[in-house]
Formats: sequence, C-alpha cells, structure tokens
Amino acid sequence: MTGPTTATVGGPPPAPPAADGPPPAAPVRRRRRRHRVLVPLALAAALLAGTIAAHELDQPDPGDPGFLSPVATDDDGGSRLADALRARGVTVARETDLLPALLGLDRGPATLFVPAAELLHPDTLGALGELPAGRRLVLVDPSRRVLESAGLPLVPTDRRWATRAVGPEAGGRPCAVPEATRAGVAAAGLQRYAAAPGTAAALDRCYADGLVRLPGRAEVVVVGASDPFRNDRIAEHGNEALATGLLGVHGRVVWLDLDGPAPAPTFGRPGGTGEPAWSPTPGGSTGYDGDGTGEGGPGGPGTATGDGDGSGDAPDSAGPPPPDDHPLLDAFPPWFWALLLQLALVALLIVLWRARRLGPPVTEPLPVEVRSAETVLGRARLYQRARARGPAAATLRTAALGRLRGRLDLPATLGPAEVAARVAGPAGGTPEQIHGLLFGTAPQTDAELLELARSLDRLTRTVAAAPGRPTEGDPR
Repeated sequence: MTGPTTATVGGPPPAPPAADGPPPAAPVRRRRRRHRVLVPLALAAALLAGTIAAHELDQPDPGDPGFLSPVATDDDGGSRLADALRARGVTVARETDLLPALLGLDRGPATLFVPAAELLHPDTLGALGELPAGRRLVLVDPSRRVLESAGLPLVPTDRRWATRAVGPEAGGRPCAVPEATRAGVAAAGLQRYAAAPGTAAALDRCYADGLVRLPGRAEVVVVGASDPFRNDRIAEHGNEALATGLLGVHGRVVWLDLDGPAPAPTFGRPGGTGEPAWSPTPGGSTGYDGDGTGEGGPGGPGTATGDGDGSGDAPDSAGPPPPDDHPLLDAFPPWFWALLLQLALVALLIVLWRARRLGPPVTEPLPVEVRSAETVLGRARLYQRARARGPAAATLRTAALGRLRGRLDLPATLGPAEVAARVAGPAGGTPEQIHGLLFGTAPQTDAELLELARSLDRLTRTVAAAPGRPTEGDPR
C-alpha cells in the first residue's frame, strides 16, 4: 500500500504547493451563511420596530403634555371635542386642579370629565367617588388603582392590543345608555370592565363592556378607550356623537386638564390660618366657606379636617393602594408582553426556517478514500480492543451462512439442524461437526476465535469447490 510522501527527519518542512487555481470558496459560503441568518433577523427587527411604533402612535400616553386637553390642537388633544361641545351649546370650564373642579360642581348639575385620572395624587382619588347628587363623572381608561382608590365597584378585565370599532350592542347584551345607542358604532373596544368580585353593583354595559355606566347618587361612566375623545379619531364612526353625548348631558362640562402628576393636597390655607383647604377623605368636606365650617363642599356638609394650629389630625397619606390580583402582569405595560409574544413567534419562524425539509440525496466525492483492507483491519482492532469475541464470531458465522445459502440454494426457513445436514454432504463432514462450527458457542480466547475463522474459511472454500449448481459469474 502506497502512502503519502513524508519529509526527511531533521530536514526543513516541505513547502506548500502553489495555488494555481482560484481561491477556495469557503469565505463565500461563510458569507452566504451569514446572510441566511442576518436577513431574517433584520426583517423581524424591522417588523417589530414598525409594530411598536404604530402601537405607540395609536395609543398615546395619558401622561404626555396636552393629552385630551381642550386647548391642545395636536392629534392627542381634545380641542375638536371642546369646539363640538360649544357648538351644541354646552359650557366648557377648563380646570387644572382637582379642588377648583370639585368646587365648580356646586353651581349646579354638570359633568366632571377626567381624561387622565392616573395623574391625580392617591390622596385625592377618594373625592371622585363622593360627588354631589345629579352630577356625572366620566373617566377615560382608568386603572385598577384609580377605581379602587375612588371606591368604585369596578375592575378592568381583558384588554386588546389595539382599539376596535364596535356597536353598542356588541357582547350579546342590549345597551341601556341612550347616548351610546344614538352614537352607534364607535371606537370604544380596548379595555373592558366588570363588576368587582363580591359586589352586587348594577352596571349598564355597552360596546362589549368597553363602556360601563354605574348608576347612583352621582352617575359614573367609565370609557375604556381614549379614541372617541381625541382630535385624530373623533371624526371616525360615531365617536363625536358618543363623546359629546356623554359630556353634554347636563349642558355644562368641568374639564380637568392636568399637565402632569398632581402634587399632594395641602391641609391648611396659605397664610397659616390653620383652616383646612379641603379634605379628600370620603365623607369629608371638599371645600370651605368664609367661616371655615366646611359647608358647601361637593361631598355635602361635613367637618373640616385640622385644628387651630393647622397641624391637622388626618394622616398625610391614605396609605399604599391595595395590591393587584396579578402584580407580575401589572408590573409591565401591555406592549411589553405583546413584544415578548412577537419575539417568541419570530424565534419559532427562525427555527422552522432552519429546520426546513431536506431535498433529495446529492452525491458528493468522499474527502478521503479508505481501502477495504484498512477498513477490515480497523474494525477487527476495535473488536479486539473491546474483547468482543462473541459478536466477532457471530459476524463471521453470519457471513459464512450467507455464502453457503447462496451456493447451495438453501431456503431461509430451514432450521440449524437442517442447514447442518445439507452442508455436511458437500463439505465432507458430519452434521454434528457442521452444526458446532456454524451454530456453536462463542469462543473464549483469541486463539479459539482465530481457529473458528480459519475453519469457516475452509468450509466455505470446500463447498464452493464442490461440484454443484453453477453460481453467478461461474465460467461454466
């Protein structure tokens, strides 16, 4: 067997052969593999970025300056709604603090419009649930914290990724709110609301629970989407009719326009007189008169909080809001979970793309040609190293039986005894000898294995040389 030429021991290493042909194609293949990975990832990243940008444009942040402000003319403002209300003869009073807004409700029946209740201080949210009789409170997309702090028996349930325009009877139940019935289809299908567990509150539900009215001493209307009130969406479907109908029912709107998070309420008059400005606690006074008795507040008559020195016996804070049912879900915004879902889908698509169906077999030249003798020798050394005399003997006997069956035309259904009897005649031995040779026990030593291999070789050669049926390739 010829082998590769080796260098002389101690001499210089052989020089590499000159590359006469073109350079190898490995870098090109490597670049193609990179493209297969980078192109899908780039497309997925562009899709995610476009989806997030579209969602951010579709659902603005209530904390942004000018959100649903009656004087803001941008897409997220509410100037078009304010103009539509004035065109219907509705008075619009803009207030930038909760206390003047609550005092404005004392002048008669009116609607308090709170588009961004999340910006109110937690100590003042309780006043929203203690409005005077004959008033209406309209909240836009309030959270669970706002509803619980205001004492409203409502909880948010399902939330969609984007707002959907639905009819007032969507959800399989009739709508009992006349303003919604007259408006028809509107973009109010975003956040759904339901009665709080353990309460028996009678709710009027519309737009697949996207609009809920809570009748009572002061009527409360919760709308789960800001689209019907925004400048960029008010002209779509029946949004304008719904928004103006909800806010203009009493002919006067007190519009609470907050530019940012409201500060904590002050419990003393400016100047240090010791008289409380107002009490945000339920049942307390939310206003004061000239003598400091606390009469005339939106919450009705009550006692003023504080003593003569202005220190006040009420706590500065109502305590932390009660924990939500799902703190992990509420710890991140909805778009975060939607982004995780899309990333999982992209990963699944990449896995399916990489695990695509294989095509038909393609013949390729072997990188190294190994001679048959080397293969046999290597396999024999593996058997020897593992001391697998039994499997080696079984392999030799199976090969010998295959050659004998082909030479003597023996059926595959013959048992060991019949095979030994058929082979004994041409081989010139007894059936017992042939049976022990072909179906005997495994050898215990290397010498016995070597003797078995020689005996099987003599047997096959003897049968092949015996006169009988010509085999394929026989010159006869």
